[in-house]
Amino acid sequence: MAYIVALTGGIGSGKSTIADSFARFGVTIVDADVIARQVVEPETSALAAIAAHFGTKILLPDGSLNRSALRQRIFSHPDEKTWLNQLLHPLIHQETQRQLAKADSPYALWVVPLLVENNLQDRANRVLVVDVDHETQLVRTMTRDGISRQQAQDILSTQATREQRQAVADDIIDNSGTAQAIEPYVTTLHRRYLELATSAT
Repeated sequence: MAYIVALTGGIGSGKSTIADSFARFGVTIVDADVIARQVVEPETSALAAIAAHFGTKILLPDGSLNRSALRQRIFSHPDEKTWLNQLLHPLIHQETQRQLAKADSPYALWVVPLLVENNLQDRANRVLVVDVDHETQLVRTMTRDGISRQQAQDILSTQATREQRQAVADDIIDNSGTAQAIEPYVTTLHRRYLELATSAT
């Protein structure tokens, strides 16, 4: 198993931008969001279970999951969210472990948006938090997802606070500027993680 650096941050913080920067160094990226989509692709047992539970209206005409409809359903029904998490979390964990075990770089970057919320920080050797201010999060989320300020605010209110994320961080990267501005910081962190991974083995 490779040395694991967990990358986390709130919605709109730019986790994907940071992960892409590390990927350019040949670092294996294991992304929880990507895996979460993979485990509910058409023909999977998880999608069949979701359709059986919520009804076929939760599917799009092509047979794939209607994420928007599912989000709305579980947002207003906490018990449904619990049911969904109990179904998906073991599958996501299993696939995450499989991908981490196959990592072919000295360390793997494990991208986990809800690391703090799900208390997963102890499963990584090191935690890197992508940090931006509240307003930047709101604006980026509204722009990216085409949603209202209130909708973006509602999403943020369900996530860990900046302070909670910073409390578990070994490293913090400020991503409030341009993609180019963070490159030197990523380069420095990459070198540090290579050293840590080497000394760990």
